[in-house]
Amino acid sequence: MKNLNALHPFILLFCLLTGGIASAMPGEPPGLTRDGEARVVEIIDGDTVVLADGSEVRLVGLQAPKLPLGRKGFAEWPLAKTARETLVELVLDRTVTLAYGGRRQDRHGRRLAHLIRDDGLWVQGAMLEAGMARVYTFPDNRAAVAEMLALERAARSARRGIWDHPYYAVRSPEELGRDIGTFQVVEGRVIEAAVVRGRVFLNFGRNWREDFTVVIAPADRRTFERAGLDPGSWGGRRIRVRGWVDEYNGPEIEATHPEQIELLDPE
Repeated sequence: MKNLNALHPFILLFCLLTGGIASAMPGEPPGLTRDGEARVVEIIDGDTVVLADGSEVRLVGLQAPKLPLGRKGFAEWPLAKTARETLVELVLDRTVTLAYGGRRQDRHGRRLAHLIRDDGLWVQGAMLEAGMARVYTFPDNRAAVAEMLALERAARSARRGIWDHPYYAVRSPEELGRDIGTFQVVEGRVIEAAVVRGRVFLNFGRNWREDFTVVIAPADRRTFERAGLDPGSWGGRRIRVRGWVDEYNGPEIEATHPEQIELLDPE
């Protein structure tokens, strides 16, 4: 049998649906609280579903490729229809249990939940394993991120789904000038870590007025410290960071919680 990581996303999806490969069925991670079950009656996109009671659920922890959904001038992201179809195959007309690990509702009134299928499959894990989404976290929803990142890494290594498309390629710090206003995963070495009035600046180039920087505000720095991390000491470290790219003295990502940053080399 071929190595699981070499499987095409839809062959892998078939295994998930049929149970043909036990290891291809990610189960519920620890740290979640179950609260209710419902039938999925509609799939809006690759990370949003509608339940039988009419409520919408945003699959927390994921960012699937985006569809326009009526937004004027919005360009559809590559593989957005494929991601939606993957979620259709996984949960449409299936009963799911809602499980929570943080804030339960967003400002649009959508539930922020993990979905556990009636046969035990963890839907977020299945989407990541198929390469149909990226990990996308918030400071008030940080449960199961380690498990999600591991599944994302495996899919990226195997170039499954979105990870075989240049639109979703991991960026280097030098490339980010063209990516302002987009969500990106970036890998590089921190040239200098500076702390100014409690704010951490992780600089990836010698010219802080032009080069890529990760910024951690004082209140967010305390969140890192409570997790046993000292980002002010990360000069010379190689990291992977994810977030929305803004522009202020060059490209910038604001890191608000530790799960946005992976340390890629030993101390």
